[in-house]
Amino acid sequence: MSLNITVQSIPKHPKKILVEMDAEKFERLAAGLGLFSGDFIDSVTRAERDYKNKRYEKIESLKDLK
Repeated sequence: MSLNITVQSIPKHPKKILVEMDAEKFERLAAGLGLFSGDFIDSVTRAERDYKNKRYEKIESLKDLK
């Protein structure tokens, strides 16, 4: 399977990028990675609830998760 991805930098926001890909191919990739599993969907639901209730902590780097 080929996955055509376009990545562009955003000049006004140097720390952001824009990623474009075909929605159907993205769905296949997500399914292959298990992103549609019940556990994953439940974890996203919990994360959204925590965010809404302001139960989160801002991090500067993934190293902060250790």
